[in-house]
Amino acid sequence: MYSRSVRRLVIATVTALAFTATPCAVAATPGATAGDSFYAYDGSAPLSSLAPGTVLKTRTLAYHIEGIPTPVTAIQLLYRTTDALGRPAANVTSVVRSITGDSTKAVSYQSFYDSLNPRDEPSRAIAGDVTLGGTLANVESAALSALLLQGDNLVIPDTEGQSADFAAGPEYAANTLDSIRAATRSPATGLNAATKFGLLGYSGGAIATDWSAALAPAYAPEVDKNLVGFAEGGVLVDPAHNLKYVDGSLVWSGVIPMALIGVSRSFGIDLTPYMSSYGLQVYNRLQHGSLLDALGHYPGLTWRQMAKPQYADPDSASAFVAAVNRLNLGSAPTPTVPGYIAEGAGGGLEGTFANPPGIGTGDGVMVAGDVRALANQYCATGNSSITYDQYDLLSHTGTAAVWAPKAVSWLNDRFAGRPAPSDCGHIPAGNSLAPERTVPPS
Repeated sequence: MYSRSVRRLVIATVTALAFTATPCAVAATPGATAGDSFYAYDGSAPLSSLAPGTVLKTRTLAYHIEGIPTPVTAIQLLYRTTDALGRPAANVTSVVRSITGDSTKAVSYQSFYDSLNPRDEPSRAIAGDVTLGGTLANVESAALSALLLQGDNLVIPDTEGQSADFAAGPEYAANTLDSIRAATRSPATGLNAATKFGLLGYSGGAIATDWSAALAPAYAPEVDKNLVGFAEGGVLVDPAHNLKYVDGSLVWSGVIPMALIGVSRSFGIDLTPYMSSYGLQVYNRLQHGSLLDALGHYPGLTWRQMAKPQYADPDSASAFVAAVNRLNLGSAPTPTVPGYIAEGAGGGLEGTFANPPGIGTGDGVMVAGDVRALANQYCATGNSSITYDQYDLLSHTGTAAVWAPKAVSWLNDRFAGRPAPSDCGHIPAGNSLAPERTVPPS
């Protein structure tokens, strides 16, 4: 049963990731379900007066896959959380109870839905809303059946929040950690303050997974004490490096404008003064886009094409530098719990052939040297329970196929109380994760 379950998880995960490399001409746009009143906080008490993780609304519905209801029941919670600027916000998480009735353990699964459109959130896919940009979340819904079949409870937060703040790591963490708080406080979920949690996520889901593990001790210490570990792959560490790595890529260069929009939106800054007329066209076109609207649509796109000539160096855009430095995991705290991290380095398979000085190669979108550096940093700063795998011949999509079964097995061992293995002292050196320095415009 277990091997079949894991096989399903692998197949569905890789299928979902494969969609990201498939060019698509139709952008997702807000529709009827985007106005679902469940997502709006309408209580009398000011949201700011409520503690993070407070449950604001609860509903129970059929778990949907590609709009088709299944016999599985999902409990959705609207809860209080915090956005990237520290302001109170409301967000939604979905909880699926274990088929065994076990309340002692749960997996917080962070989706890689990666979209600038709130309609593409996992909670909407689970509720039956089918969107093109939400295809990834819908396919992942099938993948999660593997975890249910082995008896896990599932908690699936909308990591980007209701504004779809793409790539805003600290906000992803607050949404994830407050989702766990809400799930354990709601009598409808069967979870409680003693439930142990494992964090699991790949690619965009790894953003939420790592930032959650890093910020949990300070932001949610009661959650941190119940974490058994974090398992992640395809990790975004230093966004400034990633943008230089994918510059001119045949497929992944479309994340450049997506990242600019996400950074601008999450931190409330205006990056348009730095953009060329063409850059503004792309920037405006992707305001509600998903990965399916970006990847493969802008082959060879570069920062220079997006920027005015005097800002040809990204580090000359001071507001951009300040924002991406806030998203650098190298400047975040070290997690206190064990971690399993996997990364590919065969980016040429997905059309990224760059090897920038000081950055090197990666899996097509993520930088392998950055991930090695982060793993080594965790080892050097007090967390000796770090396992690291690098697959030099696999790309971002291919690595997922290897990562998924190992990640599930690794988490199962942590739930079982087995000692976490360590690769500390054996992980090759990585890049410098020092913050970017602003340079004058040319």
